[in-house]
Amino acid sequence: MKTFEDLFTELKEKAAKADPNSGTVRQLQKGTHAIGKKVVEEAAEVWMACEYQSKDDAAEEISQLFYHLQVMMIDQELELEDIYKFL
Repeated sequence: MKTFEDLFTELKEKAAKADPNSGTVRQLQKGTHAIGKKVVEEAAEVWMACEYQSKDDAAEEISQLFYHLQVMMIDQELELEDIYKFL
């Protein structure tokens, strides 16, 4: 099972390699605005899944939101510690 920290490490490695076949790299190349739109879209899908769907559906949508938030963190050159200090 992958953890939040594992995912962040994996995504940072993908970004560093700049593989044009990587969806993460393509998302980063689109920039902050496009990433932000995905964050908002996924947040809405989390809400809808929690409101109208199963726990598994909600968990899946939350995992997708985590992914896009981490892509935004990489775009903004934030580390996990930068976020954790506010929890």
